[in-house]
Formats: sequence, structure tokens, C-alpha cells
Amino acid sequence: MSDMKRTWTIIGVADVAQSFKWYQSLLGLPETAPAHDYFGQILDVDGTVLLCLHAWGAHGHPSLTNPHAAKPGNGLLLFFRVDNFDIALSMGRKLVDRLEEEPHVNPSTGTLEFSLRDPDGYYVSISALDATFG
Repeated sequence: MSDMKRTWTIIGVADVAQSFKWYQSLLGLPETAPAHDYFGQILDVDGTVLLCLHAWGAHGHPSLTNPHAAKPGNGLLLFFRVDNFDIALSMGRKLVDRLEEEPHVNPSTGTLEFSLRDPDGYYVSISALDATFG
């Protein structure tokens, strides 16, 4: 038995297919279709689940019933570390009208990062995998 643990972060979205394509583009992943119109998993190239997208109201999950019950992303920060920051930044600029935070060095991690909002209003931060300085 393995001691490996993984989290599957699930967010409620208005349009699974649209959000699926948005996240695949941002993260530089091959374009595929979600498994269902109400649910899809964004997978890394090695099959690791990076994020799950769930249609609002499908299946009656208590915290995924209504996007108007709370502001999307309240208490949640989607934080992705990527191995090609420049490509993610270029794609991020194409996906949104403006970034929430322009590229900067995070003093806690020593890595470049930027932030933007996804189509449902979730706050998404992209961080370089490697530190920019010693």
C-alpha cells in the first residue's frame, strides 16, 4: 500500500466545457473534452488530477448548489506551480482583459507569480516552479 495522498480540489462552475478549455489553455495542457457536461477533471500530462470542475446544482452537493449563495472563491485560492512561467503568463494575458496581479517575485517563495480571475470569478495564482534568485 502506498502512502501517497492527493487532494482533488473541486470548484463549482457555470459552464464545465468552457472552464475546462480555459484551464487547459492557461496551464498549457493538451485540449481534451470533459468526461461529462456536469463534471470534468483537469489532468496533468502524467494523469495527476490538478483541478475538478463541477456544474453548479448538479447532484445536490451542499456547497455546490448555488453560485449566488457566496462569492465564488471566498476562502479559496487556486495556486498552480508551473514549469514554464513565461508560456503561462502569455496565455493568461490572452485569456483575460487584465491580470489581478502583474508578475512579481513572491517574497515568501522567491518565485515569480501572477494572478488572474477565471470565467467564474475564482482567484487563480500562477507561480514559477523554480526560485528566481538564491
